[in-house]
Amino acid sequence: MAKLVSKTYGEALYEVAAEAGRTLELMEEIRCVGEILAANPQFDELMGHPGIPKQEKLQVVEDVFRGRVSDELAGLLEIVVSKERYKELPSIFAYFTDRVKEEQRIGKAYVTTAVELDSAQRKAVEERLLATSGYAKMEMHYEVDASIIGGMIIRINDRVVDSSVRTKLNGLKKQLLQIQLG
Repeated sequence: MAKLVSKTYGEALYEVAAEAGRTLELMEEIRCVGEILAANPQFDELMGHPGIPKQEKLQVVEDVFRGRVSDELAGLLEIVVSKERYKELPSIFAYFTDRVKEEQRIGKAYVTTAVELDSAQRKAVEERLLATSGYAKMEMHYEVDASIIGGMIIRINDRVVDSSVRTKLNGLKKQLLQIQLG
């Protein structure tokens, strides 16, 4: 459900921003507002408090954001609060940001290895991903997980390439268990 909410609101915001030719500006504005909201958890508590009427919450949003952020973003904030979806705001912002990055051909890759990669290895992985993915730029996120034993796992969007030793050993184990003797 949360994914549907973030996609619905995020896509609507994207369409409004794209129509105005302001996707990059709005992405930067969202980044700033997201940082400010993350630094002020009291605001989240206020917006999520069940004892505060919706009209008061809307007035707070109006007082805090109108005139300080773009009309598109202020309107989104007001709609999200009026529909009682404020807690979904980070995922809405993330969806919008990912959508703009996709438009700009910026990919996001998550690479898991058993050992830390040095800078030359990281560069080689990034170059290979750029050559095979069709993206112009890649945001790389590296993680070390010794339990994969060796190899690497790469995730870009919904695609996963798992060439870890752990996965290969598990596959070999399944094959061996299926062998019938005699």
